[in-house]
Amino acid sequence: QVQLVESGGGLVQAGGSLRLSCAASRSIFMLNAMGWYRQAPGKQRELVATITRGGITDYADSVKGRFTISRDNAKNTLYLQMNSLKPEDTAVYYCNTAGVRVSVPVPGRDAYWGQGTQVTVSS
Repeated sequence: QVQLVESGGGLVQAGGSLRLSCAASRSIFMLNAMGWYRQAPGKQRELVATITRGGITDYADSVKGRFTISRDNAKNTLYLQMNSLKPEDTAVYYCNTAGVRVSVPVPGRDAYWGQGTQVTVSS
């Protein structure tokens, strides 16, 4: 029944890097644009990066130039390479379906939310 499984989070010092992965069912992955979302304690979930089926990407201003979203269609896997991490990046990160632009967000499918993966960046 599990359709989206996030992994790769952890504890890292400011300036460090992490690579997140999202294993998806093929039916979800091949029919939708995908995105990475994050939710910090006490805050709303926000969309930080999107990628279309054709590989066109978009990013929130807060992560632009530091994060890279990619997808491997053969493996049905979504990635988020996170470089130059800052303490304000600390959050639980989720993958889900998404719109094509971060500035015009389309909420992910309710039924697809997984448990996410925790990213903690220390000062």
